[in-house]
Amino acid sequence: MVHLITGGSGSGKSEYAEDMACRCHIDKSLEEPLIYVATMYPYGEETRRKIRRHQKMREGKGFETVECYTGLARVAGMLRPCGGASVLIECISNLVSNELYAGSYTGIPAGERTADQILQGVEAIRSASGNVVIVTNEVESEGLAYDAEMIRYKQVMGEVNCRLAELADRVTEVVYGIAVEVKNRL
Repeated sequence: MVHLITGGSGSGKSEYAEDMACRCHIDKSLEEPLIYVATMYPYGEETRRKIRRHQKMREGKGFETVECYTGLARVAGMLRPCGGASVLIECISNLVSNELYAGSYTGIPAGERTADQILQGVEAIRSASGNVVIVTNEVESEGLAYDAEMIRYKQVMGEVNCRLAELADRVTEVVYGIAVEVKNRL
């Protein structure tokens, strides 16, 4: 099962996603791992604060953290073949940024192949696990003018989000802490 969770900044989507991943995991054999794929590279104090906040949120929930800044498909190789792991990918917006613009800290950026590379990674993880919960950010809703690079980022985010929503069995938007089901094929 693939569950895509979207929402604006500070909407509560991360907490909701963690709860969903934990619930999916409880429904499976507890012998299988509960994996948290962290995509935010700690490049400054602000990002380090966000990372610490997320670490504190998932404390005691049983997550094994895997840091993956680019090349999401590598995570599938860490999972037991045909296993029942539950995987939470947090967050697609960081992954898109890393894949588009990453320098030496994350490896070779995917650039124009970003959307395809991310979707291939999600597909590989889905094939190697029982459940995948994916967090992404709402984009294109504020209507502000941006420079060319921000427009490019938002276009790639929009493409990735649309393709993930198509792939997903469930899509939920979290608005002000309230989960609104958008799609459910289960």
